[in-house]
Amino acid sequence: MPIQYDDTAGPTTERLAHAGAGTEREFYDIGGKSKSSRRYTMRDDALGQALMRQNISGEEYSGLKKYALHWLAGGLQGHLGSVDLNRILAFDPGAMSGLAKTERQAEHKRLYWLAREHIGKRPGDVADLIACYDVPISQVSQIFGYRSPYHGRVKVIEILSDAGYRLCKLWADLAKGN
Repeated sequence: MPIQYDDTAGPTTERLAHAGAGTEREFYDIGGKSKSSRRYTMRDDALGQALMRQNISGEEYSGLKKYALHWLAGGLQGHLGSVDLNRILAFDPGAMSGLAKTERQAEHKRLYWLAREHIGKRPGDVADLIACYDVPISQVSQIFGYRSPYHGRVKVIEILSDAGYRLCKLWADLAKGN
């Protein structure tokens, strides 16, 4: 008889504490009515926090998440393998560094670069840092050189919201076939 695991336990107390459980800001959603259908959606990444703090709308969040998905599925996140110090300077033609390994990956790369071009350089930089690289909004404002933390956050949120809006329009146009 196969071993059956209890999938109704939910996240651990440590995971909930990391997402801010019991504090003023809780960065997770709970869906489902019964214990067996309950699902926790953790939103403690930089983009999820922007949504939970209502800095961006749900549509903008969706557009930015899709943008990050194409970045990730396109293989643009970099290599996650271990370091072999004996092969640091070795050339490996079989690794095809930078090239798409499948047609699907090439399509994701194409859609990512199309979206990046569509939203522009500065909104693209902000969207990359927050949605793809998970850099907090306060650090993005420092990266862009804002001296005032408040004004920097306000400006970065404005740029992020604009990027999300433009991405929503782009994804809708592509779905229509335009």
